[in-house]
Amino acid sequence: MIINGKTRVSGLIGNPVEHTMSPKIHNFIADSLGIDMVYVPFFVDNGQLGAAVKGAYGLNILGMNVTVPYKNDVIKYLVDTDERAKNIGAVNTLVRVEGGYKGYNTDISGLERAMRSDGITIDGEEVIILGAGGVGRAVAFMCASYNVKKAYLLNRSHDKAVSIADEVNKALNTDRIVPMPLDGYKSLSKTGERRYIVIQCTSVGLFPRVDETVIEDEAFYGCVKVGYDLIYTPWETKFMRLVRQSGVPAHNGLKMLLYQAVDAFELWNGCKVDDKIADKAYELLKEGRV
Repeated sequence: MIINGKTRVSGLIGNPVEHTMSPKIHNFIADSLGIDMVYVPFFVDNGQLGAAVKGAYGLNILGMNVTVPYKNDVIKYLVDTDERAKNIGAVNTLVRVEGGYKGYNTDISGLERAMRSDGITIDGEEVIILGAGGVGRAVAFMCASYNVKKAYLLNRSHDKAVSIADEVNKALNTDRIVPMPLDGYKSLSKTGERRYIVIQCTSVGLFPRVDETVIEDEAFYGCVKVGYDLIYTPWETKFMRLVRQSGVPAHNGLKMLLYQAVDAFELWNGCKVDDKIADKAYELLKEGRV
């Protein structure tokens, strides 16, 4: 990588940012395409988000990704927000426009591309969403946007699941999102049929809770057609192990991480990242070599 006076800068704002794999992805893609761009992480302290967005524009930064805890709060500092991101209420990608930045949500478009690459479609399917936090909310919007039969939103706090389901159904004029308490899985799985695509959206399974999963009952996994855990470290979560032990495929969130980055890169640079480059980036990520 050669940095000169023409090199454009993009990056990540968050707190913390030390763990991020995003520079590895973006800098690999830029190098592969011969695009003169460098991607770096920016630590943004509490109370400095507005100053960071304004400063990035003043410094002619091409675009930014946004990670925790700023995906919601950043919206008020933008000059425009994409309709999907506005509905979801979270932004993870800022694209430079006249006067500031426009916000997008490439987390969900990245998940869509990841699932397609694994041969998974949710059209016409029944989906179980585990967790009604920010990620679960975004996945509920994704499901409601497609022709799913039903998407069951399971959460420990039933009231929170109800609130999010009501919001999503109202925003998209549908009744496809069905809120349930977490133990509602018992009624969904009682037939024993493999009917559901299950998307695990909680942080349960991340270090140090690597030996836990949201639903421990092994009987539940008999109703799963395919499992998707949006965690990518550890490589195999307990949720994934239980899905695989039941005899069906399970995937982690590494491809979602990759494709949300690819979508952001394409927005910033007005280009198309070839599938071969994306595939190579994924293989290198798996090997820890990017």
